[in-house]
Amino acid sequence: MEVETKRICRKCLTRDMDRSAYFENLHSYIANLDEDLKVDQPLYEWRLSLCKQCELLWDGMCRGCGCFVELRAVMKKNNCPYQKW
Repeated sequence: MEVETKRICRKCLTRDMDRSAYFENLHSYIANLDEDLKVDQPLYEWRLSLCKQCELLWDGMCRGCGCFVELRAVMKKNNCPYQKW
């Protein structure tokens, strides 16, 4: 008897993905980034707190630049394109 394994698609559009699985993948990606690329946790939380107050935040995304704010905020090289952090 052959067991069918489910292939994980890595090239789907977000509209084709299960919403909870998509955000789980995003958080997993962030957690597995090289620590040298990421800001420390207090700075990350500070950045996110500013994003949460911003009128451009919608469903985890910045409506101004289109980024996922949690991904943008975690990276050392990134900044807010609207100079909020």
